[in-house]
Amino acid sequence: MARVTVEDCVDKVENRFELVLLASHRARMIAAGAPITIDRDNDKNPVVSLREIADSTLTPDDLKEDLIQSLQKHVEVDEPEPEVVPALSSAPQGPEAIGDIQFDRMTEEDLLRGLEGLVPPAETEDDSE
Repeated sequence: MARVTVEDCVDKVENRFELVLLASHRARMIAAGAPITIDRDNDKNPVVSLREIADSTLTPDDLKEDLIQSLQKHVEVDEPEPEVVPALSSAPQGPEAIGDIQFDRMTEEDLLRGLEGLVPPAETEDDSE
């Protein structure tokens, strides 16, 4: 194929706008160092990308997927679904229970008594410097 035209590629990609997007993305990939799948024949990157599409050495679906991935800012990772673990107790116990979590009540006096019983850590030589 001496010259490639849009007419040669329209049967592979029906939408001309999409064809331009895919070919320009492929030309940028070639400029970034991606290997080409046809002989260059002293052509520039946009012509090489159109020839690759026309010769069906690259599928338009693969180019489209690569273009979408290059435009994404947040890539979603497919992770396995978490296994359903049965709950230990289905009914909350007591008025302070929220869902499956139960909170203990402590008065301020109990807290102060507990804090008084704590011993400060012993000083070492490294702390005094």
